[in-house]
Amino acid sequence: QVKLVESGGDLVQPGGSLRLSCAASGFNIMRQHMTWVRQSPGKGLEWVSGIDAVTGSPVYADSVKGRFTISRDNAKNTLYLQLNSLKTEDTAMYYCRNGLKLGPFNVQGQGTQVTVSS
Repeated sequence: QVKLVESGGDLVQPGGSLRLSCAASGFNIMRQHMTWVRQSPGKGLEWVSGIDAVTGSPVYADSVKGRFTISRDNAKNTLYLQLNSLKTEDTAMYYCRNGLKLGPFNVQGQGTQVTVSS
C-alpha cells in the first residue's frame, strides 16, 4: 500500500524551529519528485518546497527560502522539512506528496499541524 505519514508539527514561538518528517511506504521516495505543501484557514493551498527525483536538487517558495530546508533519507525512506526562524504566517497544516509543486500527485499524507504563536 502506497502511503505517506507526516509528523513533527507542534506549537512553537516565533523564531523557533521544527523538523517535519514524512515517512513513506509502498514506494521509494528517491524515485519520485517529492513536495511539501501547506494550507492555512482562509488561504489556498501553497507550495512550500520540493526535491527533484533525479538530481536531488531542492527548490523553495520565496516565502520560505533561506529558512526552510528539504532533505530525504534513503535508508529510512523519509522526507524531511526543517523549519527555522518560524513566523506566524507559517502557521498551517503541512502535507507531503509526490509530484512537482502543485501539479498532479497520487499520494499525500494526512498532514501535520504547525502553529507559530507567542
